[in-house]
Amino acid sequence: MKMSGRLKLKAPANSASNLDDNVNERILSECHGIYTDKEKGLVQLAGDLGLPLLPPRKKITVMLMGNHSAGKSSFINWYVEEHIQRTGVAIETQGFTFITSGRKRESLTGNATLHLYPHFQKLQDFTGVADYLSTEISSSRQKKFSLVTFIDTPGLVDGDMKYEFDVEKALIWLGDQVDLIFVFFDPMGQALCKRTLNIVEKLNEKNNEKLRFYLSKADEVPQENDRQRVMMQIVQELCKRPGLNKCGFDMPTIYIPDPAKPSRCLNQIDEVCQTIEKTINQTVQNTLNHLEQDAEVIAERIDVKLAEDSQQVIVNRNIRIKHWLFGFLGYILPFFYLSSFLITYFLYDGLAAQVGEEVAHAIFIYVDIIAVIWGWLAGDNVLWGIFVTLNLSLVFILLSKFYSGSKPTLSRKEKRKLRATQEYIQEVVKPRKMELYAWYLQQCISDYDLS
Repeated sequence: MKMSGRLKLKAPANSASNLDDNVNERILSECHGIYTDKEKGLVQLAGDLGLPLLPPRKKITVMLMGNHSAGKSSFINWYVEEHIQRTGVAIETQGFTFITSGRKRESLTGNATLHLYPHFQKLQDFTGVADYLSTEISSSRQKKFSLVTFIDTPGLVDGDMKYEFDVEKALIWLGDQVDLIFVFFDPMGQALCKRTLNIVEKLNEKNNEKLRFYLSKADEVPQENDRQRVMMQIVQELCKRPGLNKCGFDMPTIYIPDPAKPSRCLNQIDEVCQTIEKTINQTVQNTLNHLEQDAEVIAERIDVKLAEDSQQVIVNRNIRIKHWLFGFLGYILPFFYLSSFLITYFLYDGLAAQVGEEVAHAIFIYVDIIAVIWGWLAGDNVLWGIFVTLNLSLVFILLSKFYSGSKPTLSRKEKRKLRATQEYIQEVVKPRKMELYAWYLQQCISDYDLS
């Protein structure tokens, strides 16, 4: 897949297309901001509630893979309309290169790449991969590039070719993270590279809906029957693999259009662009839907937390009542009997002179009651009465200790914070989501249909 010597920039896209791009870009950016705001971001709010939450990405990620010289880098250059990636017959791409849009042309190393893409941090866990990571930033605004990040992967070959890292494990892990996986088969090269087929088979196990297969550099096969034969060989080889033998297997033919080299071969490269655009639109919808779902989860979690706290307050109150009641009984029983024993040594007249007639009368009634209870407990054995009293007191004290462990509850400040968060979700996040959704739909339908 060769590029012409000098790229000619296309005419500016129509205003409607630019408007769509700007709307989608702003929606994804605003949604990302709602999650990552330092003070009221949903990630922070969810984290405070013990809920793990990841912010949505501002762009879709497309990974390109295939045998060496399959045209992956050339396709990226064509899409971006800038010579970002080196192309050629040799294995030019030996690592993973992220190609994304930005304010100016820039190249980043592996460490900077991991800082730029924190959700790809685990790549550093694969021995040697970090040294073969890079990022190319372009200011191009062609096609839908402002909403796409491409990952150009190492060219795959069979035989004695050794990589500086486990390329198979890295590609399979990346397959779980990206939105689309483009597999390019080169009819003039190693289209049936077993390493490529093995990785595709494993990617298909969990990411079959992301996989798209293309016969690249199709114009370099001069005869249509030769192209058909090559495609049949590739499809047959793929269909031998478990999970890949699905009906209606599709493999469009694509190549880089070159006005200087017209070709009669059907070029379906625009379908690749349509696939990217469709994925962008679906990602915008999914992002808005996830925003609503995550907001609901946070609001429901706050409801549950406040309800649990209210219930715990009631439980703690009951525990404290039992704690003080049993504690009172445990300590008051010995005091009652000791005080009644001492009071019996005072004469009624002397006690009345000290505390008054009415109080003295009440005290002696109390002593009589204690004496009756004591007689019932002790009978003829005073030691038995003391034993029962002390053990009963000990039981009450142990029960008091048992009911002393109340669980912590929310403070007033914490409750106010939770209610403020709930109010923010209901009055700011959800209405903003509805506005963004309406804004997105206005690209497709008329204002009349929205009313």
